[in-house]
Amino acid sequence: MSKYHFNDTEDNNDYPDHVLEALEKIEDLKLEGKHKESIEMAEGLLCEDPDCVAALEEIADNYVSLESFKSAEKAALHALKLDKDSYIAHYILGFIHSHHQDWENALDELTVSNKIHPNNAEILRCLGWAMFNSKKRTQGIVILERSLSLDADNSLTLCDLGVCYLQTKDFEKSIHLLQKAMEIDPSNERVQECYRAAKNFSDRYSILTKNEPRKTTKKTPYRRSFI
Repeated sequence: MSKYHFNDTEDNNDYPDHVLEALEKIEDLKLEGKHKESIEMAEGLLCEDPDCVAALEEIADNYVSLESFKSAEKAALHALKLDKDSYIAHYILGFIHSHHQDWENALDELTVSNKIHPNNAEILRCLGWAMFNSKKRTQGIVILERSLSLDADNSLTLCDLGVCYLQTKDFEKSIHLLQKAMEIDPSNERVQECYRAAKNFSDRYSILTKNEPRKTTKKTPYRRSFI
């Protein structure tokens, strides 16, 4: 299943009814995990209308889910040639850059996507993660918290935020968020791995702080005044 989903019905209102029906079917196939079928149907739609930006966005989206990032990038760039304000295309490019840990370019693309389509939980999640990894930790956490407020049960956001708090040594918050992520998505291996890491670091940190020698202040010797 696709890692993310945008409700872009309003953006597609300019398309004729038969194209809207096709796009809906393409989206359904994608959400069912039938990515190849979804791509084939979107490509068929492009043969009919080569300027259908939504079809290119769906193709890029499906290729991201298949981890075929070069194909996803090609489709997203093509979409931007037709519509420079395709926030989904900008988002997908930002997602790909993040995957390759190219944080500078990821931030550029995700910032544009967020500017075009603000207050979208998924865009904010990726923007916050890229921001945090660009050494703008406080800003990154604030943006991730904003994403979580818009989609409180998103296990991906909970996990990302949990990892951020782990790296800033706020173990209590980290463990709480990762526990919630496990409850929502118990089969997610990344969440499980991050939770184990958080618990391990928390336990080790507690032992280290307990074993640290207490700092003692030197007492100044008593001097009798003869004045």
